[in-house]
Amino acid sequence: MTPQPSPERTGATEPLPDRPPDPVLPGRPPDPVLPGVLPGRPPDRGVLQPGVRGPAVVALGGGHGLSATLGALRHLTQNLTAIVTVADDGGSSGRLREELGVLPPGDLRMALSALCDDGEWGLTWRDVLQHRFTSDGPLNNHAVGNLLIVALWELLGSEVAGLDWVGRLLGVRGRVLPMAAVPLEIEARVADGEGTRTVRGQSLVAVTHGVEHVRILPEDPPACPEAVAAVRAADWVVLGPGSWYTSVLPHLMVPALATALHETKARRALTLNLSAQVGETEGMTAADHVRSLHEHAPDLRLDVVVADPAAVEDLDALSAAVRDCGASLLLRQVGVGDGTAHHDTLRLAAAFRDAFAGVLGDVGTGEAGTTPR
Repeated sequence: MTPQPSPERTGATEPLPDRPPDPVLPGRPPDPVLPGVLPGRPPDRGVLQPGVRGPAVVALGGGHGLSATLGALRHLTQNLTAIVTVADDGGSSGRLREELGVLPPGDLRMALSALCDDGEWGLTWRDVLQHRFTSDGPLNNHAVGNLLIVALWELLGSEVAGLDWVGRLLGVRGRVLPMAAVPLEIEARVADGEGTRTVRGQSLVAVTHGVEHVRILPEDPPACPEAVAAVRAADWVVLGPGSWYTSVLPHLMVPALATALHETKARRALTLNLSAQVGETEGMTAADHVRSLHEHAPDLRLDVVVADPAAVEDLDALSAAVRDCGASLLLRQVGVGDGTAHHDTLRLAAAFRDAFAGVLGDVGTGEAGTTPR
């Protein structure tokens, strides 16, 4: 029998605006059966279902770059999984990681916020998650969402389950997963005027000029099994944009995840940044970004590389680097066009639409291309 609200909670039976369906709880009717799911069985959330709710797309990255990708992809599919780096060691995430020994929750929080329901319910809870305290005490600069995520991890004993519950709260269209089951460190080999040195820690590597190569510590961390399954079941896998050495390339270094990225039957897209990042990629061209990925994962074959013409310094050099990865180059204006290095959500969505459809010619020419395997 369904419990009745207490008389004191006036208005408790009134539906809240744009509230997504509640999780199945004792006394509640089950959610309607989804296409492709056997009656009486919940969907396997660890494996994407190609053909249901749009193409199965997996986006890998972290921070603002991944949020831009998710904001664009949600226009094309609801069958979307974000796989998020877990190497952050600064700010609120770094403090929680150090004090509690948990995965850094910040980039996971941002991905969840990017996929929230766009009604009043989802947007309100997104703002709650993103809210930061300002004080002279220990709560200063902590994000509410970071605390909520970590609390659910402690209560449920599962990072994936905790993220799924926050996703339900926000009415997320898709799923957010960590790339590894343990916190990671980024270690970089850096060349400067005095030779070569080693820099360790995501927050330090991000502001260091002259990064030549990075690796993760531990070198053989356990991957998130649900993330590996999502990559293997995907129709498309999208890497970038984002902090190149600290958010994009680390996904290629978790052994089980890297194996899945190499072996998946999905097509693979790489989205380039709109400019070099002060610090870790300062002075690098668009072609240098592609070469660095190829050097870190020489056997990884790409299908398409998305670049904004305004961010390409040498088209011939970029085209050659893209060919070395087995890919085709898709040139589209994807920036906001105001001189800042920010992606425009709708323009990026249109570029992904063309990439997925194999329309690689110049806009307006009607020329169609193919994506070689």
